[in-house]
Amino acid sequence: MQKIDQFFKISERGSSIRQETIGGITTFLTMSYIIFVNPSILSMTGMDKGALITVTCLAAAIGTFLMAFLANVPMALAPGMGLNAFFTYSLVLEQGVTWQVGLGVVFISGLFFMILSISGVRRKIATAIPAELTFAAAAGIGLFIAFIGLQNMKIIVANPATLISLGAFTKPMILSIVGLLIMIALEVKKVKGGILLGIVLTSIIGYFVGEVQLPTSIMSMPPSIAPIAFQLDIMGALKLSLASAIFSFMFIDMFDSLALLLACAKQVGLEEKDGDVPEIGRMLYADVGATLVGATLGTSTVTSFGESAAGMAAGAKTGFASVVTGLLFVFALLFTPLVAVVPIFAASPALVIVGVFMFRSMVQIDFSDMKIAVAAFVMMIFMPLTYSISEGLAFGFLTYIFTHVVAGEFHKISLVMWAIGILSVLNFAL
Repeated sequence: MQKIDQFFKISERGSSIRQETIGGITTFLTMSYIIFVNPSILSMTGMDKGALITVTCLAAAIGTFLMAFLANVPMALAPGMGLNAFFTYSLVLEQGVTWQVGLGVVFISGLFFMILSISGVRRKIATAIPAELTFAAAAGIGLFIAFIGLQNMKIIVANPATLISLGAFTKPMILSIVGLLIMIALEVKKVKGGILLGIVLTSIIGYFVGEVQLPTSIMSMPPSIAPIAFQLDIMGALKLSLASAIFSFMFIDMFDSLALLLACAKQVGLEEKDGDVPEIGRMLYADVGATLVGATLGTSTVTSFGESAAGMAAGAKTGFASVVTGLLFVFALLFTPLVAVVPIFAASPALVIVGVFMFRSMVQIDFSDMKIAVAAFVMMIFMPLTYSISEGLAFGFLTYIFTHVVAGEFHKISLVMWAIGILSVLNFAL
């Protein structure tokens, strides 16, 4: 125990092994819904759901271990919400890209992210793009995820006259609504692991009304990852038409990760007096390393999870908490039969709740400034309406440039923004 304490600097940071263990368990409970939701989303591309369950757990465990041992911070990683939706609905289902090429896109975006991190360009890009647009991007992705959740719940359906309308009240739809209400109630009551508990309770209710079949066994060896592992098509992803998708994956991962990791470092006391965080480089390397591993295994971008804040609130201050979280993801592999029977109507309400969490970032936007307000609104609303995160980002960036040109505030448009604007125009043109 003494060696563990010294390696993770547990006592030095004013914590204890017991406190770190509780923090690690808390983080796992708040983010373990990803074990159910990620396979449900990605399997729509034709990927094997059983393999996805195993890969989701493995990618989360590996990424979290990387953060523990490389950066020694209580941050957990897993396939990111929003990024998995972008992968499935925008890249594969809308653009017609195969999931193998999609994984190649994710891998290349990770490589670019790593190059930018090593070269130091990452920090320049991060400071060049206005903070309001990063908040708008998070809020827009939240709307997009919630919209997808409502579609999967059959609350929102296609309508030839109005494009969309309210769906019929079938038994699965009603069960989805019940599940959503349960999750809302649990979140309002601040119950740890509320989303996970909501999925479980909804599945149990579904069983009693005949909509869920029990598995033949509760524990078993996890499904093989062979159907999706090492299937990424990197050469197929090296197309000009996929450049915007690569940029979008990199942009979302980079800014979400940077914001979360800086917040994490400050919360556990790693920020120096001048505001610098020396460990941020290693934290980002762990994040991007997890993305590369995840794409190779067969999942969309693996990134840092904001739910880690729950573990920090419970007392976690070191990477030992991340070790505990990672081990719990490994342990979860033994219960894959239970995960496999969770129906879409039980998992989909989680998308709406996560959408709410992400949409809250809009409060950081100054809507009194019309130049910012219009660009942010366009970015947020275009993501769900175009069914594409990348197109929403592009329209938002172009609107920001236009409003500032009209206002004569050229000094607020950085060279990076001009470059992004040109790339966005070329993307639409091609």
